[in-house]
Amino acid sequence: MSQTTQAPSDLINAESKQDIDHWLTKYPEDQKQSAVMAALRIVQEQNGGWLTLELMDAVADYLDMDKIHVYEVATFYSMYEHKPVGKHKICVCTNISCMSCGSGKIVEYLEDKLNIKLGETTEDNQFTLKEVECLGACSGAPMFQIGEHYYENLTPKKIDEILAGLK
Repeated sequence: MSQTTQAPSDLINAESKQDIDHWLTKYPEDQKQSAVMAALRIVQEQNGGWLTLELMDAVADYLDMDKIHVYEVATFYSMYEHKPVGKHKICVCTNISCMSCGSGKIVEYLEDKLNIKLGETTEDNQFTLKEVECLGACSGAPMFQIGEHYYENLTPKKIDEILAGLK
């Protein structure tokens, strides 16, 4: 009885492969690895917001890259997660501009409100609180990012309104 071995890239679903293929059209054919950041983002979304080692291997296989090069990208950038996250990942900027404008108080407020610390997820898996470096919105400090949305000039009242509006 023969066993069929599955290629690592078979872990990437058809919709995700189509999205990655779209990104591949933006680069010369011999530079497929240029799409690695997009590919990692796509498979992370496919997997509910985090990357497994197997999914990183699948990206390496799909892009014809050495696994180590995919791991280097996935561990360098803070946008990639390596453990499950909540439905809403709150990325709080704590870099110098945000810190000077009160991001420490924003973090304290969120930790108290959500009853978690930075790097943790609420028991109901709705929120993960993450500290990140500069998100490039210094003029609107303090700020955080949830999904693809930036929220600036945060106050406790504004945070309550933002969180109440999430589905």
